[in-house]
Amino acid sequence: MASIEERVETLITPKVESLGYNIYDVQYAKEGKDYFLRIFIDKKEGIDLNDCEKVSNEINSILDEADYIKEQYFLEVSSPGIERILRKEKHLKEALGKEIEINLFKQVKSKKQFTGILEEFNEEEITLTQSEQNETIQIDRKNISLMKLKYNW
Repeated sequence: MASIEERVETLITPKVESLGYNIYDVQYAKEGKDYFLRIFIDKKEGIDLNDCEKVSNEINSILDEADYIKEQYFLEVSSPGIERILRKEKHLKEALGKEIEINLFKQVKSKKQFTGILEEFNEEEITLTQSEQNETIQIDRKNISLMKLKYNW
């Protein structure tokens, strides 16, 4: 059976795309005593508050009618941001050749954080080239707690 996130994404994608946006990601999480359904939308020109409000208003009734989520939850619609989280294969494909930051559960080479250019990936590993060390490193995907695009401010 598909997860709530997958079911919600499948349900709302046609409406969101008809409004001119793409769904970047859907996350359903419990934080403390509260549940959150987060919809991250994107478009080439970028996302502003009006875009988020428009999508939220359009999908609210669709979500209520489908009634996939039995608990009370907060709906949040937002941009994935400049330093967007990389959770799906499609996110990694878009990030190939770009600088990313990876946080680990367990240390590798005495470090729990790596930054470098995403060279390639498969189901088991991520390959980064670290420019400062001029070194390529393979990281086990099971050890990754967070991956995101790196923006140099």
